Amino acid sequence: MLQDAPTACLRSPLDVVDLTFDWPTGQPALRHCNLRIPRAGLWMLVGSNGSGKSTLLRCIAGLLEPQAGRIDTVLRPALVFQNPDHQLLLPSCGSDLMIGLRGQMGLMHRQLAVHQALGQVGLLGFEQRPIHTLSGGQKQRLAIAGTLAAQADLLLLDEPTALLDPESQREVLHLIRRLCSGSDKPLTALWITHRLEELDLCDGAALMEAGRLGPWCSGASMRSQLAPLPEGQA
Repeated sequence: MLQDAPTACLRSPLDVVDLTFDWPTGQPALRHCNLRIPRAGLWMLVGSNGSGKSTLLRCIAGLLEPQAGRIDTVLRPALVFQNPDHQLLLPSCGSDLMIGLRGQMGLMHRQLAVHQALGQVGLLGFEQRPIHTLSGGQKQRLAIAGTLAAQADLLLLDEPTALLDPESQREVLHLIRRLCSGSDKPLTALWITHRLEELDLCDGAALMEAGRLGPWCSGASMRSQLAPLPEGQA
């Protein structure tokens, strides 16, 4: 189990307490689920299909309303989907990022926010680039840039590398690792994965089973516990 004693006196970036969610059919997805992220960093969830991982992220993001429990966070959450085409809406990179910005920002500040967000994900100068010309990895980095431009500091990533080629998988993973390790204001990321090699770069990993989460442990420890899972069986 991870030791977080040095940060015990600090407020957790995210606390999920006794969260319960049932689908309209009555099928349970989350059963008194508890999750506490002790500090900023990259935290990963693994578990079989139907264990409740994606449902948990959608509850934290505010897309689903749990029947019971509570979610406490001082951060601004944003969900990054497995398929970036599901969240990139406008024709160009710059225009797509613009729609997520706060309405009270002036034009100059909006343009600066877009410019800075693109720079953070390695897409500097892509403001006018048509989205349909981007590779899958570039689209996923653009989706992440959208969360940064919107000033999100709790990134919820639902298997963000599942549809990418190996090089793009590494680029996206190392991008999030870097954003969560910044010396100025590191982000907090909660990442669902079915690629056990990705666990090597996380600050902690937890196994989800039947709508509940186990304790945090190191990525290396989690990887050693789990046999290689079939593709898509996170």
